[in-house]
Amino acid sequence: MRNIFKGKTILVTGGTGSIGSEIVRQLLRMKPKSIRVFARHEDRHHQLMQELAKHADTVRFVVGDIRDKERLMLAMEGVDIVFHAAALKHVPLCEYNPFEAVKTNIVGTQNVIEAARAEGVSHVIGISTDKATEPEGVLGVSKLMAEKLFLSTYFYKGNTKTKFTCVRFGNVLGSRGSILSLIKRQIAQNQKVTVTDPKMTRFLMTIPQAVSLLLDTAAKGKGQEIFVLKMPSVRLGDLIEEAIGYFAPLYGKKASEVRTAIVGKRDGEKLHEKLLAEHERGLALETKDLYILTPHRRVSALYRKIYKANPLRAGDKSFSSEYAPKLSRKALRALVSRAAKSYL
Repeated sequence: MRNIFKGKTILVTGGTGSIGSEIVRQLLRMKPKSIRVFARHEDRHHQLMQELAKHADTVRFVVGDIRDKERLMLAMEGVDIVFHAAALKHVPLCEYNPFEAVKTNIVGTQNVIEAARAEGVSHVIGISTDKATEPEGVLGVSKLMAEKLFLSTYFYKGNTKTKFTCVRFGNVLGSRGSILSLIKRQIAQNQKVTVTDPKMTRFLMTIPQAVSLLLDTAAKGKGQEIFVLKMPSVRLGDLIEEAIGYFAPLYGKKASEVRTAIVGKRDGEKLHEKLLAEHERGLALETKDLYILTPHRRVSALYRKIYKANPLRAGDKSFSSEYAPKLSRKALRALVSRAAKSYL
């Protein structure tokens, strides 16, 4: 990966969150001039400030909300690169608070785009989710709209030099509020481990994997594209079993002693996720490791050469978690172990 971050001033929205804070940690290894951590949670600012105390000359902590465009404009003065990680991310919360999801995920993203253009930022990298693919719930719909805003900058860019790139993730194992934290708590409190549907399938990655993809994308992105990492998937029932096998001994239990309860899928959830929607197949390109989406056939033809990519293979269904290669139990066990360490 080219180190395009050395000597640069970088802003991370949602910079105190699970993904945002890991972006900050990995960027610090690349010797940027300054990193501005932009988030609204005072307590999380304080926690990260304590953790990164030895980097006080490089990291700046900026309290603010992406809903506040004026605050964003001030925070972006002199910034070279923006990582846009701020969002409402939990399916049930977005489902029952749709107006708030719109204000943060859609209007907030528009504010980031407009502020970056106005301040002459070189490159903005946004974070999306596979839930934006053929969405059934508010979270997915709001993130799909955020993606559309990023891609639509192609049509009204004018003379601005700002590049906009988006990255679509699967489920990030180990992030705040993810399934591992719930299972750990339920086992610790001698409760049944709740399972929505063991037949569900999901694409999984750890926080460091997700951020490595993000930084690599920033280095290679030309603008006006969505990068999607090709990922293996897992069955929820298998993931639950491995998580119970990891956490039960920590509380003096055998895995066989931990009971489970199937509660059914939540509002806004799908049985299987997709990395690409059916209607995206026509403009989708693929390399060995990535799918690449663009807003226009002209861009698609150009990027096919630049990225040495090919059109999507006819009949390929591996972009669905139902059909994608499944992680082996050994690989899943190792993934759970790495991610679970953040809860110990």
